[in-house]
Amino acid sequence: MSVVFLTLAALFTAVLSGMAGLGGGAILIATLFAVGMPPALALPLHAGVQLGSNASRSVVYAPHINGRALGLFLLTAIPGPFIVAPLVVDANPDWIRLVIAAFVAMGIWPSWAVKLRMHGRAGLLFAGLISGMLGPLVGATGILVAPFFLRDDWRKEQVIATMAAAQMCGHALKIAAFWANGYNVLARLDLLVPMVIAAIVGAVIGRQLVGFFSEARFRQLFRVILLLLSLKLAWDGASGLLA
Repeated sequence: MSVVFLTLAALFTAVLSGMAGLGGGAILIATLFAVGMPPALALPLHAGVQLGSNASRSVVYAPHINGRALGLFLLTAIPGPFIVAPLVVDANPDWIRLVIAAFVAMGIWPSWAVKLRMHGRAGLLFAGLISGMLGPLVGATGILVAPFFLRDDWRKEQVIATMAAAQMCGHALKIAAFWANGYNVLARLDLLVPMVIAAIVGAVIGRQLVGFFSEARFRQLFRVILLLLSLKLAWDGASGLLA
């Protein structure tokens, strides 16, 4: 696999997240699996890159982080990775590809979450539960928990900042859980280091481009990318299981 290609993917997805506050992580994990990277490498590598990306975005947007909301999120996010990570060790890569394909497809039209009618404290607690339990399996949960951060009384900067801090903590927890179960996050420093640097640069660039695209145009591009990756992963997973 090309270090240059994956570094550019980390840069591109970090720019997207810096502009919209979410989505980059889902595209990156789907890309890692789409190029054939095994889960034992893809999931810890993704967690390391996204930790760097979200940490830099948290710094850039630091004044806008809602500390109370972050605390509620972490109450239910902390136990999950340590429960789920041991199960991922022996999981079939093709089944994981199918699960991620379905997860990415759900992110194309996230209005499903509105039907849960969870807002305020309940929504943030539920978002933490989703992040903690699904994060070690699908890598990125931003597009699933985002609807619970989209509050009418928050500005866009507050949404981006608080989500970045929440995702940063979520990835740190995953790394700890993976490490405790034999996954070496530092196994491929030749990939991790340039990708983390690219993610940090991308977060800064994305912050500068927040108002560059219209909301409608950005959502269209975002959905097209997710749809193509979802179809690719579904094909690869199904082909592997039927082989």
